[in-house]
Amino acid sequence: MFRLLRPLAASVTYTRWLHLLLPGAVCSVWMFISPATPWAPMIFAVPVGLLPGMRLAEGVQAQLLLMPEERGRPDAAISTTAAATWADRWRTVLWLEIRLLFAVAVGCASVWLPGTAVDLVLAATGTDPSAQWLVRGVEPHWWYGLLTPVPVLTLLAVVVLAGRLITAGAQQLLGPSPVQRLTALEERTEQLLERNRIARELHDSIGHALTVAVVQAGAARAAQDPEFTERALTAIEETGRDALDDLERVLRVLRESGTPMGQRPTLVEADRLLDSARGSGAKIDADVSGPLEQVPGAVSREGYRILQESLTNVLRHSGAVSVRVRITVANARLELEVTNPLTNSTAAPGGGSGLRGIRERAALLGGKARTGPHEGEWRVQASLPLNGLGWPNAG
Repeated sequence: MFRLLRPLAASVTYTRWLHLLLPGAVCSVWMFISPATPWAPMIFAVPVGLLPGMRLAEGVQAQLLLMPEERGRPDAAISTTAAATWADRWRTVLWLEIRLLFAVAVGCASVWLPGTAVDLVLAATGTDPSAQWLVRGVEPHWWYGLLTPVPVLTLLAVVVLAGRLITAGAQQLLGPSPVQRLTALEERTEQLLERNRIARELHDSIGHALTVAVVQAGAARAAQDPEFTERALTAIEETGRDALDDLERVLRVLRESGTPMGQRPTLVEADRLLDSARGSGAKIDADVSGPLEQVPGAVSREGYRILQESLTNVLRHSGAVSVRVRITVANARLELEVTNPLTNSTAAPGGGSGLRGIRERAALLGGKARTGPHEGEWRVQASLPLNGLGWPNAG
């Protein structure tokens, strides 16, 4: 029993009722202007629904009144953006037609059912039958009072059921389009990648630095040797400096995490990375071929990060050396290769979290990445597929 009455205590039930009745105001005004053409609002809804901004207006209103708990959430079931495609526009038109039909049905129920309840009260109290509005031609009798709750309960049931139906319709017709869903998926993928990278950086770099500092400090205190203590302090200082550098890189990622996806760097901006590496002393020989601007956003962003990590790895472990960079877009794949001469400080294959991050980024997009020595050089090679991510020649 209480389960059936629970919706009546929820405020969303009455905001949905308001949402259902709002189009009735437009219909009422039109009926006052032209009562001979009650169907005209249904016709006018077609050109109005084709306006891109109408989808935005309907989405904001529906999200506020039908699903207020999702207001402002990026993953809300009801979209609050203007129509970007003709499919979205026609879905908006269908939504307006359905909303008008619901407004007529619920509006009539909201007027006739309470009026019926009032007439039943008048009939039960022996009022003049001519004062009755809907229930006419009946003799007054006390037992009509027993029927008074029936139209009221019927109205409440209609409001609850119609509210749920119109909410389900809004989720289907005003929900995110496939393009918007793909963009949200890309954003979620980017967030997961950055979180994993931050976790790896903190664990490998900061954790290692703290471990070295603790061990060196404990050993120096136990040795009671000034020369050994000096060496331990030097090791702690060097390790701490390296940890601070790594921490700054991690914080840079955190600062960028609030940047919208459309403003994240892509391979179109690869020249910025190459110029930065040249400014650090590296001799860059770059060869870029293929339409980088046509690479899907997710692949282009991950390619940029892979190139960034590859160049950072070169500068950190090899210093100012000659670096060859090859970026190719062909046959529905993005091929990226960074090679530099091997030095004594070059990281061992697979030894760093950055190298693991490169392989994980490639694997997440269905590609492959290889890092390690190759013919006397250190090579980072990544191959990312473009199929299924909007590439025009996929397939």
